Amino acid sequence: MKAVIQRVSCASVEVDGQIVGSCQRGYLILLGVAEGDTELDAELLCKKIAALRIFRDENDKMNLSIRDINGEALVISQFTLLANYRHGNRPDFLASAKPDEANRLYEYFKELLSRELCRVECGIFGADMKVSLTNDGPVTICMDSEVLKKKK
Repeated sequence: MKAVIQRVSCASVEVDGQIVGSCQRGYLILLGVAEGDTELDAELLCKKIAALRIFRDENDKMNLSIRDINGEALVISQFTLLANYRHGNRPDFLASAKPDEANRLYEYFKELLSRELCRVECGIFGADMKVSLTNDGPVTICMDSEVLKKKK
């Protein structure tokens, strides 16, 4: 499972001209579910993301977590994070989980994150989404659950 975490002042996602999810100060999280991912992958990423200290403290140091600032999150499904770009110029997405399983793990990740944060909103799985954000910093972190598994 891969996630791109962007520290934002605000973010929103639109489907068919309607805003379906938004957040204020916190994270925009793009989440890609790979073939073979399990609940453990979602749990590892959620735990790390909730504890990640990338918000500024009173000394202007990145020392606070999203929980410390009562931040919000907007989570967007993003199968293109699993792009294979090694051969040719048109990537394939064969490493992505099948839609039913990807959606199940996406929903599980959102549920876990909702237990950690005051507010979590999301896009619509599989929809053509237009995402807007004001990146704060900018601060962008890429995470892979496989890296977190190897840490142990």
